[in-house]
Amino acid sequence: MRDRTRAYAAAPAIPLPARAGAPAGERARPERAVRSVRDLRGRGGRTPRELGFAEGDLVVVSGLPGSGKSTLMRRVVTGPRADSQETREHWAARLPGVPYALYRPLARLDHYRGLRRALRTGQGLVVHDCGTQAWVRRWLAREAARRGRGLHLLLLDVDPERALAGQRTRGRRVSRYAFARHRRAAARLISSAAAGTLPGGCTSAVLLDREAADRLTVIRLG
Repeated sequence: MRDRTRAYAAAPAIPLPARAGAPAGERARPERAVRSVRDLRGRGGRTPRELGFAEGDLVVVSGLPGSGKSTLMRRVVTGPRADSQETREHWAARLPGVPYALYRPLARLDHYRGLRRALRTGQGLVVHDCGTQAWVRRWLAREAARRGRGLHLLLLDVDPERALAGQRTRGRRVSRYAFARHRRAAARLISSAAAGTLPGGCTSAVLLDREAADRLTVIRLG
């Protein structure tokens, strides 16, 4: 198998039926009729270097704070992306020395306004999500359905200790309360996907451990 083989041809999939109660039009579209989960964890380096998605698809990268979502996106995403961490860093540079808690509402509003603008272009998009914002995934699912395209999850399964170490390394600590909330939400999302259950509106999920994520060189849209 060549390194650049796409993930959709590289790992066994758990096929899922079309969403129960879905509109008839959803079942009629071949690209959205089959939902699947691909687990690339624990494969000892036998994982693809490229993940490929169709033009116009939406991809959500989710996982614990400190698990490396922003680092992964900056390194391998070739198309448009919406990264809340980049927005936070932009505001931090504008307000040096000001605690994040004070400007967090502005940063979040700025991120979601930017996400809305990006979605209006109709292009494919990779979006950063910690896993606690289920309403964001619902928003993206509605947009994917409107386009007749897919919504895909990339789930980084990194243990909490490693994620906390990542926070310390990057100097971006979150409170114990917030981290516990993220931890519960991410654990539910990952365990559900591993069992073959995806959130409503999602077309597929790819589960990655740190080693599989580090091996990636490209996430391509179209």
